[in-house]
Amino acid sequence: MNVQVGNKLYMKKPHPCGSNCFEVLRVGTDFRLRCCGCGREIMAPRVKIEKSIRRVETPENKE
Repeated sequence: MNVQVGNKLYMKKPHPCGSNCFEVLRVGTDFRLRCCGCGREIMAPRVKIEKSIRRVETPENKE
């Protein structure tokens, strides 16, 4: 999966604040994501995040 820093990820399940949009801050074995709703940052394993991605929005192709 081609995920890069700056992309917005829309997940299958929402964050506890209610938002399902996350901004990618770091990629590698782990992802560091910032919730677009409350601003909280999380780190999670790449495998877990890739399974729960519904849509990837790059800064160039915002819909």
